[in-house]
Amino acid sequence: MVTTLGAHSPKIEAVRELRTRKGRRSQGRFTFEGPTMLAEALRSGVALESLFVTPAGRVELQSLPVSPEVPVYEVPERAMARLSDVESPPGIVGVVAQRIVPLPAALKKGYPVVLLAGVADPGNAGTLLRSAEIFGFAAAIFGTDGVEPFNPKVVRASMGAIFRLDLCCAAPAEVVSAAAEAGYTIVATSRAGTPLPSFSFVERSLIAVGNERHGVASWLPRWDQEVSIPHVGTGESLNAAAAGSILFYAFSQREGGPPKHP
Repeated sequence: MVTTLGAHSPKIEAVRELRTRKGRRSQGRFTFEGPTMLAEALRSGVALESLFVTPAGRVELQSLPVSPEVPVYEVPERAMARLSDVESPPGIVGVVAQRIVPLPAALKKGYPVVLLAGVADPGNAGTLLRSAEIFGFAAAIFGTDGVEPFNPKVVRASMGAIFRLDLCCAAPAEVVSAAAEAGYTIVATSRAGTPLPSFSFVERSLIAVGNERHGVASWLPRWDQEVSIPHVGTGESLNAAAAGSILFYAFSQREGGPPKHP
């Protein structure tokens, strides 16, 4: 059933607050936009709390397997502009609950994990999630003082990985302690590290990708192994998303093949 809302409905105002970090934290929810992300959410089995659509967005819903139990609210174009985080709103905004797992629970499974060690750019963070999932990683740890997992740009750049990876938030000391207890090897990038492809990854690897300007050392107090990505051109460095993606791919090609997990 579709309910039509006026431009100043309290429901719209509540969802509008989710554009801010404070609103997301207080409500424990976040939003995603567009038919592609909605399809990813449905494919991932995410429980949709509600959908907000324009008349055009309502037409697009007809081609997607949205349960009739999900509340759908049709809103005017001007109201959608207030809900959307992009310049040209796609006409569909979904609301879902945040899903954060405890750090020990994510590490207990033994699958490879990525650590965003102070990564600040939401586009980089979302791309790291996307690449991590593609190359067989099961969880992502968002370090304190960096971007938060449910920033709209992180969600958008993740292309659905946000719905499927185990997500954790942790401080530096927590990461070091939990990794040691769970038998993980923390791998950090360093120009002085063993160059790829000579570096040997272990199965229980926690690969740390550092802040765009200051690297891993500005956030993480210690790590176990160092790896470097050889440069051929004259550019000073790769950005965080590119460097992380190369490391994830290299990990997936290690002896024994890519990691296997559900």
